[in-house]
Amino acid sequence: MDSQSSMDLITEDEAELYDRQIRLWGLDAQRRLRAASVLLIGLKGLGAEVAKNIILSGIKAITLMDHNPVDEEDQMSQFFVSTVAPGHNRAEASASNAQLLNPMVTVTTDTNNPAEKDDNFFKEFDVICATCCPPSLLCRLDKLCFENNIKFFAGDVYGYYGFTFSDLGTHEYLHEEVKVLKPKEGEGQSKTTEKTITSKEKIVFTRLEDELQFDWKADTPAMQKKIRQTPSTFFITRVYQEFLEVHGRRPCISSLEADAKELQNIPLQLLNKLGVPANVIPEDFYKYGFGELSPVCAIVGGILGQEIIKAVSQKDAPLNNFFFYNGVTDDGMVDKITL
Repeated sequence: MDSQSSMDLITEDEAELYDRQIRLWGLDAQRRLRAASVLLIGLKGLGAEVAKNIILSGIKAITLMDHNPVDEEDQMSQFFVSTVAPGHNRAEASASNAQLLNPMVTVTTDTNNPAEKDDNFFKEFDVICATCCPPSLLCRLDKLCFENNIKFFAGDVYGYYGFTFSDLGTHEYLHEEVKVLKPKEGEGQSKTTEKTITSKEKIVFTRLEDELQFDWKADTPAMQKKIRQTPSTFFITRVYQEFLEVHGRRPCISSLEADAKELQNIPLQLLNKLGVPANVIPEDFYKYGFGELSPVCAIVGGILGQEIIKAVSQKDAPLNNFFFYNGVTDDGMVDKITL
């Protein structure tokens, strides 16, 4: 589609609203965003950050999905519902403030449990971003997205720890590189010039299930090196995911003592099953994983929103495929588990 045809799809109001973005990543990229329909699962603090970022980017529509009620914890980390009384559905309580961010984006809600939804429901979307979900549901959604050419993202925040995951199948994107051109011989003292070279690149992603089921047991120098180089946040978040899978909830401050004890017991079984030494996780990790910290949500949500925008717009190389953030040590790292 040529630029003029693309312009025909952007109204004057949209061109004015998204002027800065169009200048940044181009008209065709904005057109792709304008056509995208997104399902966002989980409206805690991280989900709110993701919703804000992609709504402001100018997507076509977003469905906010959450079957849980607002709780006291949400009032401290989820800015859409900071003044909403506990008990109201999170998605519905978030919708009106989310809509105010950009009236040109269609914001709808779904209060059903995603685990109970039929596969056909998810096939209606171009992008699915799942937060606050146990790994079994994430793997189911990722497989479904791969089979139906839907872009899949996942993420979560546990206190000081957070992660994002992307699976775009086989993804093509535009890569721009600025090259410095030297004056040709005989052109005198002409100054050097710059030229932007645009090329189409391709990257292949792996499924989340393959990443989580990676076999760490090989007793080789290469595997020992890989274990040392893998962020400890990967193994820490696996512990919290296991807690969520088993208990159907996240560790709570209201049951802090019992949950902290349970969190300390999980690594003994989990790490032994994975085949990695116990020292990959700090002994005091459980002290830093309760609730959601707003700064961590902002960082992880910023990365997750950025990756969704890049994937939909096909502009710039996406992260492949995990991003881990550790607020205790204040570091973030991109990593891919499978070799």
